[in-house]
Formats: sequence, C-alpha cells, structure tokens
Amino acid sequence: MAKAVRKPFISGNWKMHHTHLDAIAMVQKLSYLLTDADYEAVEVSVHPAFTALRSIQTLLDADRIPVQLGAQNCYWEPKGAFTGEISPHMLAKLDVALVIIGHSERRQLFGETDEGVNRKAKAVLAAGMTPIICCGETLEERQAGSTKDKCLGQVWADLDGLSPEQVAGLIIAYEPIWAIGTGEVATPDDAQAVCGAIRSEVERLHGADAAAAVRIQYGGSVKPSNIADLMAQPDIDGALVGGASLEAEEFSRIVRYRIS
Repeated sequence: MAKAVRKPFISGNWKMHHTHLDAIAMVQKLSYLLTDADYEAVEVSVHPAFTALRSIQTLLDADRIPVQLGAQNCYWEPKGAFTGEISPHMLAKLDVALVIIGHSERRQLFGETDEGVNRKAKAVLAAGMTPIICCGETLEERQAGSTKDKCLGQVWADLDGLSPEQVAGLIIAYEPIWAIGTGEVATPDDAQAVCGAIRSEVERLHGADAAAAVRIQYGGSVKPSNIADLMAQPDIDGALVGGASLEAEEFSRIVRYRIS
C-alpha cells in the first residue's frame, strides 16, 4: 500500500482552549507562517471550540486561507430536544469539513460508547463531512499487552455498517491514552505497529481499496521534535495534535515537518 497516494493530514484539536478572539489571532498568525507550498504538501485543519466556529469560518472565507475547519464533537440527531448538543447539520451549515468523534476524553470523561461513536460517524457522513474517528488504549491495557485488541475492537465497532467507499474517505486517529498530554509519546516503531494493524483490520473488514485510501493519524504528545520521525512510518499519514496546536509557531513547525 503506497503511502505516496495518501496526502498527509495534520489536525489541531484545541479542546477547551481559546476564546473566539484568541482563535482568530491564532489562525491569522498561522496563515502568515504557512505558504502555498505547505498547503500543497499537507492538508491542515483546526478544531476550535463551538463558540469560535463561526468566527473562524468567516476569517477563513474572507482571507481565503486554505485551512479546513473542524469541530471537536457532535450529536447524531439532526435536530430535537437535546439540550446542549450540536447536530451535524448545524456544523455543515458553518462549512465545517471534519468532526472529531470518539476522542478518548469523550469516552473516559463523558461515557461515550462505540455504539454512539458509530452513530455519530454515520451522521457526520450523511451531513457531507468527514469524521476523524479516534481509538486508543489506556496505560493498563498497554501494560497487559492488549493494545491491538483494544484498538482493533474499537475500529470494528466504530466502522460497523459503513460502506468501503465511506471508509476509504474517512480518517482514523490512533491516540494512545497514556500519551495524551503527558509528554510521553509512542516510539515511531510502536505507533507504526498499531497504525499498520489498524490498516490491516480495515482491509479485512472493508477491502484492500479502502485500506489503501484511508488516512491514519497518530496523536499523543506530538511535537515539532518528533513529528518527522512519526511521519516517516509507512502507515502514519498525519497527526491529531493537541497542546502543540495551540500556538501558531509550534503548530506551523509540525505542519512543515518536511523542512523543519
């Protein structure tokens, strides 16, 4: 499966950081640091808080900045009496292109299940957006040697009922939970082993074409100092970046990993 056919994709998950004013300043600075050549080599998305989506959409459109707009979560229903939730339809109307679903923080802190992640994936696709579907193991699961069982089980459940064509167009993010925000990072070989296993599972479930096309990101304490080694791995097609995406200069160095 040739990696060359899969364009790298670097996404910044801002989590519960940045007001809409902070977000505007961040994207403006980022746009000054990245060039047309960067965007030709790597797709880039930013995922601000819901309160900043409209502001960032307006900025990206007005200044014609080729950064894609992403959301951090959604609900699966198109509308209804679901206080505090955001529908895929609402996000699509803001030109949101991607939605992170199944992030470990959503699973651990808010009780999200694979069934819910699967429903969200289908709803995001139905609204014309691309889901970034997260999977990953805890430290205890890693120490017990069940990393692949946990991740492949999530992939099996989260992609259930999707067509091979749908799977080919989505993004899977492998985020070892023990590495998120801890400063710890899987070695490139460790990350490749899991990402390679995920691609093989996609091939088993949805066929070789879907496996060759689906992009797999690595997430977990990604920094300018380790991104190039991670991206050199054959089954790692990008990164879902947390804390290092909050500052424009640091995030731009990750996006420009080829020349940093």
